[in-house]
Order: sequence, then structure tokens, then C-alpha cells
Amino acid sequence: MTKKDMNPEDGATESLFTDGEEQDSEEMEAVDEDENETAADSRDEPETAEETSALQLMGQFLGEDETDEKDEGKLTLARFASRAYLDYAISVVTDRALPNVCDGQKPVQRRILFDMAKELHLSADKNYVKSARVVGDVLGKFHPHGDQSAYDAMVRMAQPFSLRYPLVDGHGNFGSRDGDGPAAMRYTEARLTKISELLLSEIDLGTVDFIPNYDGAFKEPAVLPARLPFVLLNGASGIAVGMATEIPPHNLREVAAACELLLEKPDATLDDVLAVLPAPDYPGGGQIISSPSVIRETYRTGRGTLRVRARYEFEEMSHNQWRLIVTELPPQTSTAQVLSEIETITNPRPKAGKKTLTPEQQQTKSAMLALLSHVRDESDKNVPVRLVFEPKTSKVDRNAFIAALFSQTSLESNAPMNLVMIGSDGKPRQKPLLEILSEWVAFRVATVRRRTEARLAKVQDRIHILEGRTIALLHVDEVIAVIRESDEPKPELMRRFSLSERQAEDILEIKLRQLSRLSEAQIKSELESCRDEEKSLTRLLSSDRRLATAVAREIESDAKTYGDDRRTLVEEAAPLQAAPQVLDEPVTIVFSEKGFIRTRSGHGHDISLMNYKIGDGPGRSIECRSTETLILISSSGRSYSIAVSALPGSRGDGLPLTSFIDLEPGTEIVGIFCGPADQKMFLAGTKGYGFISKLGDMPARVRSGKSFVRVDEGRALEPVPIKAEDEFIAVLSEHGRLLVFPISEMRMLPSGGLGVSLMGLEPDEKIVAAIPITASGVAVIGEGRAKQPREETVSGAKLAEYTLHRTRKGRGVSPRLIRVTGLRALPAGKDPSPAVENLPPEDEEGNVRLL
Repeated sequence: MTKKDMNPEDGATESLFTDGEEQDSEEMEAVDEDENETAADSRDEPETAEETSALQLMGQFLGEDETDEKDEGKLTLARFASRAYLDYAISVVTDRALPNVCDGQKPVQRRILFDMAKELHLSADKNYVKSARVVGDVLGKFHPHGDQSAYDAMVRMAQPFSLRYPLVDGHGNFGSRDGDGPAAMRYTEARLTKISELLLSEIDLGTVDFIPNYDGAFKEPAVLPARLPFVLLNGASGIAVGMATEIPPHNLREVAAACELLLEKPDATLDDVLAVLPAPDYPGGGQIISSPSVIRETYRTGRGTLRVRARYEFEEMSHNQWRLIVTELPPQTSTAQVLSEIETITNPRPKAGKKTLTPEQQQTKSAMLALLSHVRDESDKNVPVRLVFEPKTSKVDRNAFIAALFSQTSLESNAPMNLVMIGSDGKPRQKPLLEILSEWVAFRVATVRRRTEARLAKVQDRIHILEGRTIALLHVDEVIAVIRESDEPKPELMRRFSLSERQAEDILEIKLRQLSRLSEAQIKSELESCRDEEKSLTRLLSSDRRLATAVAREIESDAKTYGDDRRTLVEEAAPLQAAPQVLDEPVTIVFSEKGFIRTRSGHGHDISLMNYKIGDGPGRSIECRSTETLILISSSGRSYSIAVSALPGSRGDGLPLTSFIDLEPGTEIVGIFCGPADQKMFLAGTKGYGFISKLGDMPARVRSGKSFVRVDEGRALEPVPIKAEDEFIAVLSEHGRLLVFPISEMRMLPSGGLGVSLMGLEPDEKIVAAIPITASGVAVIGEGRAKQPREETVSGAKLAEYTLHRTRKGRGVSPRLIRVTGLRALPAGKDPSPAVENLPPEDEEGNVRLL
């Protein structure tokens, strides 16, 4: 069985590659390679306030004593270490891991592009050259690091699944989306792509500053004169010291439109920009399902997470059969990764330290195998992504099928955004979208201004030369005579014809034979053309508005030339959740004396006949349905919940209850029950307060449970289900007093809490029991003389004597009960008790009037 054709039920154990996006070369470089490079310039100049603060913090951490600095000529180890690490940190942040807002490139990428364009002349119309030649030239001239790291950076710039707009045209094996590595650099070839001209075409037009390379032998650009904001077009990913960046790619046309908007309307708002630039545009497409408010907040702050879903379609087949075809994947997701996740779900292995699968693993496996029959990867060179999912039967619900796949695999995943970059001021910072665009627009306007000024200087120099040639043409015979006869013709020409040194040098550089053939018409025409261009350039530089308009026109032209359609769909949708696939059947939950829990199918089991661990025995059992939730109430009033389907089966001795919930120290479980969500429960505490709630209100989302019954300094009593025939609440105090009142006087508290007062208690007196009862009455359980168990029944006319209103103190039951321990509701009888009719009336102040 191959990776491209896998049956989940076959139990395949073949290892599948998972996608790991190629990391930037600079981040993967080994430390020993850094030992031979200069991390930063010597820091002899005074430190800035930020650096001084950082040094002080590092010094305090390392135990530096600043008093040692007072000894002239001494440098503590802590001071040296803090300085060295700060230098290293600044070097990594500014010279390695973060892109620049101006050109969107990290230093290694910038050096590769510059070397390929200006040193090796590998434009898009030239022949490919070996990648090893490019890497070697880059290392030798500009980038003194490891060859593999530089090659990895070049490979990533050639991968269409990594960059939205690849800058290197790779020939050969440059890796795959599934994580397959590229061929060695001696086999592959490369050249620049056409779109790289947007970064390099103006490099020789005076647009950017050049700085010395690492050894001063060559010059390299500080930034590239980008004609579009590549920091947004291709994005970036990197980890520096104390900060990281994750910038998603965007669509060229939309980014260009946003830049044009800011040029035309500098005070444009974020909402104005989002109208033309709605969201990222990933190389692999997909669908962004995050809400517009989430996207806006992410762009406003420069940090957030977007939810991205794979795009799919249903393929109809004969005999009402169908299958799901995934054609686009979320970013950083591969077909191999999805196949591996499916294999993990359908053929799981026990977790570390476990001999068997956990209930969650078993449940997930069963649910997936009940829906999925086969999954295949039919991707090829012409179809980059084609994942085929075949359902178990044609009757499988399509929505449930999609929800199960997308919720448990990377077909729907989060795409982080962290817009951290080096600003035009050279400082790393997290920037919102509007600031990024505004900063780049300012850089582009400055670049075009510098280009225009450089061109104007050349035009003016040419006009100066042509004016000199015009003078020479008018006196050509005299000029020739001076050149032939004078020993030093340059000063003579300058003196006689009032020429500048530059003009005289130009005339002397012209051969005598060519000098006599100068065309007056040609010089005049060129001079006129240059003067017109000078006027146009001067006019352009004199107005910021004209300059901004010119920049906008250039951006619009580039967008028409290089722009393409959006690949990623932006459409809000709710994240998919797999519906629980649990068979509804009767189940008995069995607790052992030692707190182990397990289930057994069916009802009516004798748990004393089951097997238990040595030293353990049967505890209690509860009958329920497999689809229900087990609710547990602790003595501290916290509510815990466990899905019955998540409990272990009858094989083995079960698992301890602490495997499912985190019980507070010093507490115990006082109530265990399950049932339908609308089942009403009566809950109370020993302090004399209680309330009614429903089972559906009690489940907790976390293992540590949630506070539900407020007990203050007391403890919770065992909750009791309320039956339809229950009419009263019976409350028993530890002093043997019984109070019965109508159940209608209780309050419903869906969120739990303290509740209402049940019974008037003496100081330090507590409630022993409180239960709902029918009109048949209640039995008071306790002990008589010699601690003999005794039970007193309160029913019929006797029940009416104890039936008052809530908060009353009640009456003593019987002197024969030395100690009371609980209550038991009597079974419902046929003859109702007249207790309600005999209820003593109250006066206006709520006091009982004795008859």
C-alpha cells in the first residue's frame, strides 16, 4: 500500500511525511558558523537608553555588581556576557530573522537577489546556471555564512507553494509541499523570475544607499528599491531573539489598490483600506472563515489568528454514490500531513505509559471508521492538490462527513498573524496594516524622488556637455587647431571658448575625425529634448502632489503587468464541529469501593458478581444511557461531569475516578446521578439553604469542575431527583426537628448558588437531610436507645402537623429517636394527604397564626 492510496481500516502503519514549511536559512544556521563572523560593529560609541536598560537587566540577572565598574581597566564577566549577548541579539533581530518593511526581504534574501541580478546577470531571459555557482558567489562576496543555509533560502524563494510570488525561477527538484527536500545544489539550476524586476530594476538609478560588504571589498544595497510592498505580497516567517514574525502573503492587485488609495487619500482609514484589501491571499488558496471583525482587529493590532479551511467539492458517481474531493489546503498544510492525521485517527497507538487505547481514542476511531471508507492522494504535477475521501456508504450524511474530517485534521486550521518587521527607521516593531502601508508608501515616494533627482542630475550634466559641443561646433576649425598645436589644449580651450573643465574634457575625448563630423542638427535636437526633460523633472520634483500621482500611476501599471486573481476565498463560516457518534444504549456505571469506575452494557446487573482488584470490592452502581452525562457533586459543592461514552468498558478493572476529574483535596463525592437534561434536581447544604436546578445546568467544561452549590463553611447534601408526584420538601435538623413545606416555595437557580433558606436553625445547628416527598409522607431515620436503628413514619394527619412554610423551625419528631441521620420518602399512595388544606395561615408579617 502506498502513501497515495490508503484504506483507514487496513490498520496501515506506514509512516507518512508531515508538512513542515521550509524554514528560513538564517534561522537554521549552526552556532559554530557564527563564531567566524562579526555579529555587529564595535560598540565604542555611547549606548542608547534602551541598550543601557537591557544591559542593566542582564547584569542584574547575571549577578553583576556595578561597583566593580568603578575600578578603572576592569571588566566583570557579567558585564562582558551581557554586552556580548546584546550584540548577538541585535544582530539576529536586524541582520537575520526579520524582514524590512521597505523591500520585504531578510538580509540573506536581499543578497541572493542582488548577486543574481548584478553580479551574475541572471535575469529572467538569461540561461539557468547551477545553484552551487550562485551560492558560492553569494557567500564569497556578501554573505559569510553556511552554504546550506544560503541554498535553503534560495530554494524557498523558488517554491510556488511557499511564496505567493516566487522571486527565483528554479530548474530541477526544489522540494514539494509534502516536505520532500530539494536536490543538492550541484544538481539544480536557477535564475530570477520576471516579477523580481519589481525589486531590482531601479537598483542602478540612485534610488537606495549602498553599504560595504563584510570585508569592504564590495558594495551591497541597504535595501532594494521595491516598486511594490513585498513585505505584504510574499509575507515572511522568522524567529529572532525575544520576538518572532509571521506575515501572511497578500494579493498583488489588492495591495497595489491599497497603496494607490493612500497616495490619493493620505488620511484613509483602516476600513477604507480593508474595502480593497480584505484579507491575506495564500499560495495554496483555501477559504478564510474568520469574521470581518476578527480580520479587522488582527490588522488593527498587527497580531491575531485567522481560521482557514480547505476548499472542496462533491463528485457525483453512478448508483447514487459520491465522494469528497479536496482541491485546496490551508497554509502550511500538506496532503501527506492530512493522510498521516487520518492514519493516526483510524489506527491509533496507545499513549505513552498506557497499554491500551484511551476511551477518547476508541471513540474517535469508531466514529471515523463509521463514516470513512478510503482516502487517496491523487495529486500530480498538473493537479497540485487532489485528496479523495470516499464515504462508508452513500447514505452517510454529507455534513457530518465533512465535519468529522475537518474538525479532526488540518483541513481546517489556524493561521497566525504577527506583523513584526524592521521599520524604515531600522527598529523592529509590531505594526498594524495601515502603518505598514503608510510607511512603505513614504519609502516609495522617497525612492522615486531620489530616482528623479538622479535622472535630473544626469540630464543636466548631458545638457552641459551638449552646450560645450555646440560651442565647439561653432568654432570647429579653431578647436582643432588648438588641439593640434597646443601642448596643453585643455586650459587653452577653457580660456579661449569659456568652457568648463567638464566640457573641455569631453571635447578632448572626441577624436579629431569625429569632431569635424559633429552634426549641428543632431546636437540641437538632443539638447532640446534634454531641456524638455529637465523642465518636466524639475516640475515633478517641485510638487509633492505630482510626485504622489506619478508613483500611483507606476503602481497601477505594475499591477496590470504582474497582478493576478485572488486565490483564497474570504467567506465567513462557523468552525466545523464533529457531532458525537455514540450509540444510544442502556449502560450500567459501576463504582468500586476504592473509587474505580467502569461501565457494562445493559441494566439489572449484580455488581457483586463482577471481578475487582485484590483488596477492592463492589461499591455502588447507577443505570443510565450511553448518550448521557454522569454528574458528580462533591462535599464542597463543586459539580463535575463525565460523558458516559468516555468511561472504560467492562474489560479490566476500570480506571480511578481521578483519571477523569480533579477532585479538591479533603473533599468527597456526595452525589452521583445521570439522566435527561431536563430532569429537575433538589440541592441543599448543611447550612440550611437549597434550590432547584436541572441536570443540563450542571455539566462542567473542565476537569476541575465548577462551583455549583454554595455551602460556605458547611458541606453539600446528596442531591435528590424531583419526581412529577413530589409536592413537598422535607427538612430535618440535627436536633431532630422536622419541617415540611410546599415545593412551590423553592426557587429555580440554573447557574447554582446559595439558594433560599429552608429552615430556621439554631446557632451552629446543621441540616442532616432535605428531600422532596409526595403527599404520602416521609420516614425519619435515626437511632434509638443502645444505638438501635429506628425509623419514625410521618404521614397522613401527622404530616399536616409538620407542614408549615419555608424558613420555620419545624417540630421535634419523637423522643424515641436519640439521634437522627436521614430521611426517606414514602412511596406515593392513592389517598392524598390533607396537609395542604390544613396549612396554618400567616399574618401580614409572615408569622404563623396558631388556631
